[in-house]
Order: sequence, then structure tokens, then C-alpha cells
Amino acid sequence: MLATAPQSPNTTAGAHQLVTEGWCILRGLMPETIMDALSGDLRPVFEATPFCTGDFYGGRTKRFGSLLKRSRHAATLIQCPEILAIVEDALLPWCDTIQLNLAQAIALHPGAPAQFPHRDQDMWQGIKGEVEYLVNVMWPLTPFTQENGATLIYPGSHGPEALSADWRGGAISAECRPGDAIVFLGSTLHGAGANRSTDVRAAVVVSYCLGWLKPYENQWLAYPPAVARAFAPELAGLIGYRQHRPNLGNYEGVCPSVLLQDAVPAHLGAVDALRPEQVEAVAQHRREQER
Repeated sequence: MLATAPQSPNTTAGAHQLVTEGWCILRGLMPETIMDALSGDLRPVFEATPFCTGDFYGGRTKRFGSLLKRSRHAATLIQCPEILAIVEDALLPWCDTIQLNLAQAIALHPGAPAQFPHRDQDMWQGIKGEVEYLVNVMWPLTPFTQENGATLIYPGSHGPEALSADWRGGAISAECRPGDAIVFLGSTLHGAGANRSTDVRAAVVVSYCLGWLKPYENQWLAYPPAVARAFAPELAGLIGYRQHRPNLGNYEGVCPSVLLQDAVPAHLGAVDALRPEQVEAVAQHRREQER
């Protein structure tokens, strides 16, 4: 479990709305100076990135990931204590630790049509309606308005309602500004709005998922050991350089954080990484065998 800050009244109310409605907006969570600096770092990457291919991603949309390599300010968003507290509260009932699912920049250009409404949990073919697989956080880099395609959120479409084939609730345009954060569950129906303005609508989406899932973005390819070695330990753990008990995501039977050492041993001995109840069950079995 990560060491996160206690929730403020703002985030406490947001966490409650996230559970009851499937989404919330946390206003003024990040200084606009941080968002401006991040936007400046990403601007040349947006310019160099081709438009997407396919109706889902959108032919008038640009997307790219690997944000931790592109701006030092990306880590500030990814490790925002208030966000991590909300995410852990939502996801830890179903996992031992959370992980970064993706960190992606998105630019919706003028003329982009409304995106197909979807639920991001559908990336995985697990049971739906009972488990939450991920939490998304949309950080605007430009103002989000109804005219320029602010994210459309369908309140109440989450959880068991995701199983309803004829769900017909209306959408809310999540209008907000840089520094605000739109938070929504992976089971919440959503999609980008149509950009009917003459301006580009840009944002960063940071997504967190259960630590035992295969994430959307292959973090080990985005941040191989030579890159991740420069990250703080908690950030390295968040992108996958730690095990998820029991024994998932290991390297040669040990925590993959060993790869971030200056000198990695040529040969390693496997080390148990079990949950407490499993440790006790294994110990009890050993005691019985020793009688």
C-alpha cells in the first residue's frame, strides 16, 4: 500500500461522489504553474505526433504516452497524494497494490466528432458489475468547455449499471480548467465530446488499475530499467517495479526492483512474496510436516 496523504474535505466529498455517481471533479487540485510547465514540455511532442487512425481513437485526435520520459512534471500528477488516496480507497478492496495503467497526453483538434461512449474496464474480460478495475484522472491542459469537446460523463452508469444493456441516462459535459481533475471509475460510461470550436482541447489522462492486471501501457517498455533507475522508489513501484503478492510480476523469483540496482547479480535465489494468510498457511503446513 502506498503512503498517501489524508483526504481533505474536498477530496473526501469527491471520493463519496465517485462511489455514488461514478465520477467527480476536484477543483484547483494542481497549481496552474505546474500545468503550464507540463503543457510547455509536451507542446513539441504534440506537434510531432501524427493524428490517430481509427474511429475510436479519432482521426482528428493526437495521443502519446511515456509521459515520465517527456516531462519531469508528469510525476507530480501521477503521484498526487490526494488522487492516490482516492484511488487506493476505490481499488484496494480488490488488490494488494495499485499500479499505473497509463499516462497519456491527448489533443482533440477542431472538427473532431464526439467519441463512442465506452467504459475503460472493457479492456479486460473479467467479471463486471462487482469489481472496479481502474480509476481514470483527466487533467486538462486547456480549458474544457462544451464547445471544445469536454469529456462527456454519464453519472450513475457505473458499477452494476454497467451490466444494463439499455442504460439510457444522460451525459454531463465535464467543464473545468487546468489545475482541476476529472476523476471517474473504469465502469463509468464516458467519451470525448465533439470539438466544435476553433481551438485544440488538450489534456493528460492518468489511469490507475489493480496491481495484478496487465496495464494498457506496457510500462517496462516505456520505462526500461535504465530509465526507471532515475525514478523515486515509490514511482518505480507504481510503474511496475514491485511484486504484487502472491509472487506476481517477479524477476528470477524476486522483486523486479532488483533491476534498478547499480549492479544486478548474475544469479538470484527466489524469495517468497506472500500475503499474511498465505504465510501462515505455508508455515502451518511446514510445522505439520516436521512432526
